[in-house]
Amino acid sequence: MKHILRIIIALIFIASGLVKAVDVVGFSFKLEEYFSPSVFNMPFLENQALAISIFVVVLELVLGFMLLLRIRLKFTLSALIAVCIFFAFLTFYSAYFNKVTDCGCFGDALKFRPWQSFFKDLVLLIGLILLWLLYRNQFQLLQAKNPSKYVALSLFSIIMGFVIAHGILHEPLIDFRDYKIGTDLNAEKSKLEKDPSEYKTFYSLKNTKTGEVLEINQDEYVNDKKYWEEGSPWKIEDGKTTSKIVKEGYSSEISKFKPETPEGMELTDKILKSPNSILIFSYKPNEANKDLIAETESKAKSQKNALVLGISTQPNTFKTIDNATMDATAIKTIARSNPFVLTLQNGKIVDKMSAKDYLKK
Repeated sequence: MKHILRIIIALIFIASGLVKAVDVVGFSFKLEEYFSPSVFNMPFLENQALAISIFVVVLELVLGFMLLLRIRLKFTLSALIAVCIFFAFLTFYSAYFNKVTDCGCFGDALKFRPWQSFFKDLVLLIGLILLWLLYRNQFQLLQAKNPSKYVALSLFSIIMGFVIAHGILHEPLIDFRDYKIGTDLNAEKSKLEKDPSEYKTFYSLKNTKTGEVLEINQDEYVNDKKYWEEGSPWKIEDGKTTSKIVKEGYSSEISKFKPETPEGMELTDKILKSPNSILIFSYKPNEANKDLIAETESKAKSQKNALVLGISTQPNTFKTIDNATMDATAIKTIARSNPFVLTLQNGKIVDKMSAKDYLKK
């Protein structure tokens, strides 16, 4: 049973590392959320998010593979326990304070809610501690070096290095996002409209006479006049009104695809109805290579009968094509490079790539 437990935990760490290795830039965006002023307030680490994400991914992959092959088991288990404690803290903080709604533990391949992420880390931590106890008498016996295991570890590391590099320099080898090639944005938009999620406002009420506190939704509040009639002892507590989902509808990041002109006019329908659209994205226009943007604009404009549009967080990023603005997080969901090119035909994604790859095409 201890061998089965070890293999299962090792495969979980390898799978977790692999889906993040495929799209390490996307994982770095998630770390930027943790470093932002609204969460841990460590803005000085935001520029190091990519380097840190690579380190974390490599750590997960290498330690997971070492656990699978029982390489330096005492060190491996100690390191994985430390990693689990660290992530358990992060996920607990996110869940308790509702700061980051998705930890990014399995990238875009598998979404976990904050509390689900925390309990997942807790189960892994318990499993690792159990493995430590089960193997503690064999640590010395397993210290003997096996050259074939280290060769396998080296080959695995080289392959994973290639996967990580490809995701940084180009597009992820496997695209787990809602904006993968072949996605029909019109169809996705239709699904969102037919099956929307439903939210209700919840009030925290306090009885000024008894001190009793209760939480009710907007319907209960409106339908029972004892909560709001003149002279009622029930008062809404300041800062404790929340919006909660009561019916989970169809979910897609495409709901955030809402480019707007500098004047505030939404361009979504125009883009999705166009026979051929070329969209150039920049989520950090101040850091983007201006010459690269200019060359990309020039090539895109040379395409006949195409709607060419530049979309960024600022209204004047692009000099020779029409500008539109969109939320940085929404752009990052689409674009892993800065700048980035997305090609649509009648609202269907037919191509996507970094601006550098677009110019080479």
